[in-house]
Amino acid sequence: MYTHSKFLNLSIEEYLQFELESRIRHEYLAGQVYPMREDSNKSKVITSNILTRLRTHLFCTDYRVYSSEMKIRIPNLNIFYYPNISVTCNPQDREKFYKSQPCLIVEVFSSATERIHRNEKLMNYRQLQNLQEYVLVSESEIKVEVYRKNNQNNWFVEELGKEDNLQLSSVGLEIAIADIYEDVRT
Repeated sequence: MYTHSKFLNLSIEEYLQFELESRIRHEYLAGQVYPMREDSNKSKVITSNILTRLRTHLFCTDYRVYSSEMKIRIPNLNIFYYPNISVTCNPQDREKFYKSQPCLIVEVFSSATERIHRNEKLMNYRQLQNLQEYVLVSESEIKVEVYRKNNQNNWFVEELGKEDNLQLSSVGLEIAIADIYEDVRT
């Protein structure tokens, strides 16, 4: 996820300019900028499997599916993350280099990044008003967790295994867990 080096006290404008000129991605947490590690091969395959199904399902709709090259901004916390996958459906979410109104975020995690995804990012992503589902996919075992927000703005988690299907209510798509892990040796 992050390497240990970081830049301190950059403004949002400085960070966005820095990202345009950088060869690697960095996440921004209230002025601190953290370089990101490259995704593993397993993570890339899992992400590709999910992206392919989302793009096919949402083709010719108002939904926009983004890969890990698109930042998500959490405005009230001054945070920018690069999730593996994000989906938006709000035509007012027009920023070119980041989105701030996703309805779905998917993160693939390893043992090294699990704590950040389960704690920091879960807590912070929940501040996004339009976010309906946050999906965590393990790269080391066949295990998927989906955090869903109900009509009362309460969050619930559902754990899924090899024989289950992932129901993404935010985009009206069901994906077999086996399809998510296609071509992945766990």
